[in-house]
Amino acid sequence: MPWFSEIRSIPKPEMLELVEKAAIEAKARICRHPGRVLLLPPDITRAHSGAGWITEKFYRIFAHEADVHVIPTLGQHVPHTPEQNRWMFGSIPEEKIHKHDWRDGSKIIGAVLSDFVREVSGGAADWEIPVSLNRMLLEEQWDLIINIGHIVPHEVLGFANHNKNYFIGLGGKPMICASHMMAACCGIENNLGRLITPLRACYNKAQEEYLPHLPDFFFEVVMAYNEEGALEHTGVFVGDDLGTYLDAARLSREQNITVVPPLKKVVAVMQGDEFYSTWVANKAIYRTRMAMADGGELLIIAPGLKRFGEQEDVDRLIRRYGYSGTERVMKLWRSEPVLQDLTHGTAHLIHGSSEGRFKITYAPGFLSRAEVESVNFGYADPDEALKRYDPAKMKNGFNTMPDGEVVYFISTPSAGLWATREKLESR
Repeated sequence: MPWFSEIRSIPKPEMLELVEKAAIEAKARICRHPGRVLLLPPDITRAHSGAGWITEKFYRIFAHEADVHVIPTLGQHVPHTPEQNRWMFGSIPEEKIHKHDWRDGSKIIGAVLSDFVREVSGGAADWEIPVSLNRMLLEEQWDLIINIGHIVPHEVLGFANHNKNYFIGLGGKPMICASHMMAACCGIENNLGRLITPLRACYNKAQEEYLPHLPDFFFEVVMAYNEEGALEHTGVFVGDDLGTYLDAARLSREQNITVVPPLKKVVAVMQGDEFYSTWVANKAIYRTRMAMADGGELLIIAPGLKRFGEQEDVDRLIRRYGYSGTERVMKLWRSEPVLQDLTHGTAHLIHGSSEGRFKITYAPGFLSRAEVESVNFGYADPDEALKRYDPAKMKNGFNTMPDGEVVYFISTPSAGLWATREKLESR
């Protein structure tokens, strides 16, 4: 059970008061006088959740008495620049913010055994998942570890945050690769919006077996659109157990899954100051695919898009193989060494395909038509797309354009999941 929770509209000043309350609870329950504190927020792709200023508030509370450090839980995403850190985390000194190195900055401390993986996945996956984690987390002494994050439907784990911060956000290459491939084999549409997916079950087991000694707790927020069409905080869940995650995920399931009829045309915006690669901008595909009608079109306006992969080798992999569907990618995976080495990238190729069921069109800020079409997406001119579907004028939901075209507009696809009732109930 959570230490405490709030379910209501929570404006920023009141959210900051809840951060103070969480700090008081942590001192009473975990360490009354912490000397070293570690803050684990999400990366910049979750900045819209307020995680940056929540982290800054925790830093200010503890910095006067403790040595406080921050590791954005990047996974294999590109590390923040100093400018991005200032934009997201405000006054936290740059030297206190550390870059997670998913390749060389982790070590293996155990494994989720293949028998367990096979059991929880129903035989879809049959390999062990190495538990490979950030060395700074494991090797330095911490009196208090605070996980900060946004509970929202997620394509790999059903819902984001909680121990995802550790096992993906601070995971090493062996764990990230094995995990993503397992989730892909289980099926992205079977994962989305599930409280406990097969991979989440593996992470829960890993946390129980390898991390019970950590002096940690979770500060988890839920957001939803208000009547004005703006995202607001609607829930806060604070605690140190699985029940804290489950309560938050149940609220997210209630508030963040929108049931719609099959949609013929969807226009989604991936904000230019958060999404620079299709690796993260493809959330627009993941979160709408269960709503798309056969033969429909998803138009993704991504003014910040400048690459495909977050890392150079994954970018090359995407450019080489493209988003070409599960059958082709799985066939190639069995024979191509690079796909076997970068299995998280292989899984991403599967997740980013519509399997030929609907068209995916990108209006990117910096990628050329030739580049976009080479990975099997359609291309739209970004200036023309923004002029026709001006985010300042569109409303979330159905819009009828002056020429009679009906489109479904989503301003922040990463904040929810859209699906038909048939898709939700037939899994």
